[in-house]
Amino acid sequence: VVRARTVEDVQAACRIAHGTRTPLVTRGAGTGLAGGAVAGAGEIVLDMTAMDRILEVSPADRVAVVEPGILNGALNAALAEHGLWWAPDPASKDISTVGGNIAMNAGGLLCAKYGVTREAVLGLDVVLADGTLLRLGHRTVKGVTGYDLVALMIGSEGTLGVIVGATLALRPAVRGVPVTLGGFFPDVVAGAAAAEAITGAGHVPALMEL
Repeated sequence: VVRARTVEDVQAACRIAHGTRTPLVTRGAGTGLAGGAVAGAGEIVLDMTAMDRILEVSPADRVAVVEPGILNGALNAALAEHGLWWAPDPASKDISTVGGNIAMNAGGLLCAKYGVTREAVLGLDVVLADGTLLRLGHRTVKGVTGYDLVALMIGSEGTLGVIVGATLALRPAVRGVPVTLGGFFPDVVAGAAAAEAITGAGHVPALMEL
């Protein structure tokens, strides 16, 4: 197990794994249910949880720059002081890492209104298998030049590179009191028709579950 604390640690681990042809498994908080962060015999586990700093928060730009090991919940607790919020909300949001969210393109019930992780990431720093460091993306929403390699990396589950930094798009914190409405329907078809009627009328609920 390699417990990375710096980008250089990640680069060194990747070079050793690449040079010895040893499989390397990147691991965050390990909250995924599909076993993607579980290594086999003879494989290297690259633990990213010690790289957990918030490097920058810019309220004016609504941008945060973070390391991958910070917990989603800890990030939003810090952002709340600035009246900001990072929207991705997997079920494990309080205990899962931002890097893991990005690697899995995580999305919870709020994705109906706010999208999945891909819509909340502007840039990535990624270490390739040979130790090369790539800086991808932009600090702006209108980052339209070149290939969208950030989107390619998001959801790749560590197969294309190791995420060592992320520039995140933030939203203003939601104000007011959340309201939950429940309904009862005779069957699934009627429930689906009601959901269609709600969105068709121009309403955008934060989440809707049948």
